[in-house]
Amino acid sequence: MTEMLQLDFMRRALLAAVLVGMVAPVIGTFLVQRRLALLGDGIGHVALTGVALGFLTSTSPVVTAAIVSAIGAGLIELVRVRARTSGDVALALLFYGGIAGGVLLIGLAPGTTTATLTAYLFGSVSTVSSGDIAMVAVLAVLVLGTVGYFGRELFVLCQDEETARAHGLPVRMLSLVIAVTAALTVVLAMRVVGVLLVSALMVVPVAAAQQLSRSFRVTLALAVAIGVAAALGGLSTAFYADVAPGAAIVLLALGVFAAAVAAGYLLRSARGAARGPRGTAGTPAAGTIPQTEQGGITS
Repeated sequence: MTEMLQLDFMRRALLAAVLVGMVAPVIGTFLVQRRLALLGDGIGHVALTGVALGFLTSTSPVVTAAIVSAIGAGLIELVRVRARTSGDVALALLFYGGIAGGVLLIGLAPGTTTATLTAYLFGSVSTVSSGDIAMVAVLAVLVLGTVGYFGRELFVLCQDEETARAHGLPVRMLSLVIAVTAALTVVLAMRVVGVLLVSALMVVPVAAAQQLSRSFRVTLALAVAIGVAAALGGLSTAFYADVAPGAAIVLLALGVFAAAVAAGYLLRSARGAARGPRGTAGTPAAGTIPQTEQGGITS
């Protein structure tokens, strides 16, 4: 670890990895609860159009990606609500339009080719500059601040949209908040793991945490811890083993998920045995919020 810290670019990479590992599972927790786990993938493809637009206009690709991704996130909600199109169809439209727009615009940008998008497709954390770190930090503050401010309302919305509407919550506005926040998260993570893998860092830590806890808050905290550990561990592995950082981070997160599945099974078996014949395996522990079979949380 000391060797890594002696290098300026690795210090920047570690800081970026920590920020991404912390923020991605936060918004990912709400996406998983709302059955929108693939939203990050759709927005990631739209972000490619923003990156290409940045090269075309000779501006910051991160800034243009953030703007285009936020617009794309808003469009997906508009299409889903106004066009009476299901969520998966709206996501498919993002997939196709984002990739096509990125390839088209990057071909029009002077001095660039489709190979220019590689660093954003698969991540290039070792090339992160001080300016990139500042932008990632700003986006991280925006995402965490938004989730902190709307946290209670977003929790109710993610459990049951009809319940949220019955309580007078602005469902459409909150849905847009989730989508735009997810878009910003994709942009801040694309330099670390790449837009093709960013959704994994938003979803896998949450899925692993759900194997170990029934409480929403504990699940959120565990997901953040797993995300940060996977980001740091994957980046360290990439440094010493000379492999792709994004792939190492995601594979490590998947390894944690596999271990969490086994640990969760052992914990449930131990709890069932401790209750004896008077308890039931499906009874949640006191003070916790029971989850559904799919890993969600019941209202």
